[in-house]
Amino acid sequence: MQVSIACTEQNLRSRSSEDRLCGPRPGPGGGNGGPARAAVVPRPPASAGVLRESTGRGTGMKYRNLGKSGLRVSCLGLGTWVTFGSQISDETAEDVLTVAYEHGVNLFDTTEVYAAGKAERTLGNILKSKGWRRSSYVITTKIFGGGQAETERGLSRKHIIEEIVRAMTYVINQGLALYWGTSRWGAAEIMEAYSMARQFNLIPPVCEQAEHHLFQREKVEMQLPELYHKIGVGSVTWSPLACGLITSKYDGRVPDTCRVNIKGYQWHKDKVQSEDGKKQQAKVMDLLPIAHQLGCTVAQLAIAWCLRSEGVSSVLLGVSSAEQLIEHLGALQVLSQLTPQTVMEIEGLLGHKPHLKK
Repeated sequence: MQVSIACTEQNLRSRSSEDRLCGPRPGPGGGNGGPARAAVVPRPPASAGVLRESTGRGTGMKYRNLGKSGLRVSCLGLGTWVTFGSQISDETAEDVLTVAYEHGVNLFDTTEVYAAGKAERTLGNILKSKGWRRSSYVITTKIFGGGQAETERGLSRKHIIEEIVRAMTYVINQGLALYWGTSRWGAAEIMEAYSMARQFNLIPPVCEQAEHHLFQREKVEMQLPELYHKIGVGSVTWSPLACGLITSKYDGRVPDTCRVNIKGYQWHKDKVQSEDGKKQQAKVMDLLPIAHQLGCTVAQLAIAWCLRSEGVSSVLLGVSSAEQLIEHLGALQVLSQLTPQTVMEIEGLLGHKPHLKK
């Protein structure tokens, strides 16, 4: 199953070519910033031969509908930005993908522009070699960036057959995808696409990909829930760790192994070292006692926080190793511990709860 995600040019013009489509995803770090016990999901023992296909049963994974469509996706998905085809080897990518599938993850996100197309090819080659039933997992890919030629970019008829809503309807009717959604669209733009679909008997979007973490909350928590209730558009969110900032690994310094030191990511290093970045790091350190009390890492706490938002179908994880993925999957065990009292305590520390604008 494939979900195509369309991005608007208006929201992408200011992005660099390497970061154009969907911006930051979770960073590679997973430090716990102290002696807190991590909620760890054990990795199943390796079995001889081909991995038995995962049905999600017995893995502890939770599943949600993608928006109000009938498609069931794992509440934690796996993203490939930065990592696949770039930061990690193909062997490590295969290990990460296998562990994700073993643990019930059935949503894998990529796009045509990640690593200049290599991320898509790496993901495709791994899935082909595994031989898992195509109906047992969902792939989301995004279109806009394409190649370097003018005819390979944007959302033109040449690039994706026709204008967005009509084009996506065509793609689905041709059997090339089963659903489509948006990425980095505003609420008004999504509503316009929905209205056009209803007016001309076309297929409307079912989800929006949006950045969401402890320091980026207004869109997912204030704007998208209304669309979820009115027209059934759910959310697939990315960057739950603010590109690694919400791991307590920085704490006033930038480790040499962090992605901020990778060529092309100076923008993130500048953000981490800015005054706002330092204030956010201080708030992350303030969350450590709560994480210790729950027996988890700050990263797991932050991911669980994102999962509690209404209308969120899946939270995409970006990891650089199978071990890091297993740690982050432990957020599922933390979710049930986020009582109203704990949530209020976290809100008090953050001090920036978004409110609906009158």
